[in-house]
Amino acid sequence: MNPELTNPRLIAGAIAIVLIIVVVVALYLRKRRKTTEGLRARFGPEYDQAVLTHGSERKAEAKLADRETRVEGLKIRELGAAERERFIADWHVVQSRFVDHPKGAVTEADELVSSLLKARGYPVAEFDQRTDDISVNHPRLVEYYRSAHGVAVRVGREEASTEDLRNAMIQYRSLFDELVEVKTPGEIKAVA
Repeated sequence: MNPELTNPRLIAGAIAIVLIIVVVVALYLRKRRKTTEGLRARFGPEYDQAVLTHGSERKAEAKLADRETRVEGLKIRELGAAERERFIADWHVVQSRFVDHPKGAVTEADELVSSLLKARGYPVAEFDQRTDDISVNHPRLVEYYRSAHGVAVRVGREEASTEDLRNAMIQYRSLFDELVEVKTPGEIKAVA
C-alpha cells in the first residue's frame, strides 16, 4: 500500500473536502427548495401551469422569475378616483347589456378589461405576454382571464354557448374587481 495514502494529513484533507462538498450540496438543495416553495406560494396554480408548459420545475421557475423581473420594470399604478369611477360605470353598462346582448357584452367586457390593464400600466402586447404579466400580481385570477378571453374569441366564430358567455362574464368580473380596487400603500407593497 502506498504510504502517502495512509498519511493522516491527507486523510483529514480528503474528509474536509468531502464535508465541504456535502455542505455545499445541502445548502444548494435547501435554496432550491425555498425557491420552489416561494414561487409555488406566490403563483399558486400558475406555478403548476408553468411546469406543464415548460416541462420541468427548473425551466418553469426560471420563466416565472423572468416574469417577476419584467413586471418589476413596468410602471404598474393604481387608478385615480375619477378613472376608477369611470371604469366602474363602464362595467355596469357592459354588465347591463348582458341580458339582451350576451355576445356583445362579453366582447365589450374583454375590451374593457384590456383598457383597464392599459390604464394600470400593463403593456397591451400579445395576449400571452399580457397574461404572463398579470400572473405576477394576480396569479389566482389569470386562469379566469385566459378562459374568459377564450370565450370572447369564440364569440366571433359563433362557438360560445350561453353558459360559456355567463361564465366568461363572471370571470371578467372577478378580474375587473381586483384590478379596479383601491389599495392602501401597505397592500400595494404586499402584492408587488
